[in-house]
Amino acid sequence: MSDRNGSGRMAGKRAIVTGASSGIGRATAQLFAREGGRVALIARGRDRLEEAAASLGPAATAVQADISDPAQVVEAFATALEFLGGLDVVVNCAGVAEPIALLDLDAERWHETIETNLSGSFYVAREAAEVMLAAGSGTIILVGSELSVLGMPMYSAYCASKAGVLGLMRALAAELAPTVTVNAVCPGPVDTPMLRAELELFDDPQAAYDGTIRRVPLRRLATPEDVAPGILYLATEAPYATGTTLELDGGATF
Repeated sequence: MSDRNGSGRMAGKRAIVTGASSGIGRATAQLFAREGGRVALIARGRDRLEEAAASLGPAATAVQADISDPAQVVEAFATALEFLGGLDVVVNCAGVAEPIALLDLDAERWHETIETNLSGSFYVAREAAEVMLAAGSGTIILVGSELSVLGMPMYSAYCASKAGVLGLMRALAAELAPTVTVNAVCPGPVDTPMLRAELELFDDPQAAYDGTIRRVPLRRLATPEDVAPGILYLATEAPYATGTTLELDGGATF
């Protein structure tokens, strides 16, 4: 539940978190609320989204939207701002991933990945920037991946989209300074429903799981709760950071 005494690192702050029905987005929204913030949770699936928002009490609201559709992003921000009354922090956690061999990767699935992971980051950041520039301050946090900087077989669309997120972040940080800070977190493999669904698509899901663990020096998957504090840090305790990438990957990109 949110801090009813108005204390905490997010006290007085208003945040939008996308991809907030599960995984990193949900853990981030929960942490923001516990730290005293008001949070609008955005995601595609209605049932899990509404349950996630309801679990946070009156400091949170659910806004259903697909961030790959720019019109839905505009509408979602308008709805969220009615609830929040302003905007201090935006975290874009929404994303998709699917292991597909290059020769099986058709244009439709390529565009789906790019539109959600990269274009969606752009649509969300653009709406956030408009509000924050008018208000005179704000923080935008995008979510990349260890595959923003590493290549991996079967993930050409995902790698390309997440590398693009870092390029977008740096360009926005330069353009929006000094009014708005823009940073990114790059998690390694995180134990989320999305990752579990990915692993099930391999011919040998257990072997894929074991291989994922082996490439992380800490020898375990992250939990969403491992990543959320890094996002909170960028949102509340790093006022001089912009254009920065915070790697939370268990050492995968040493």
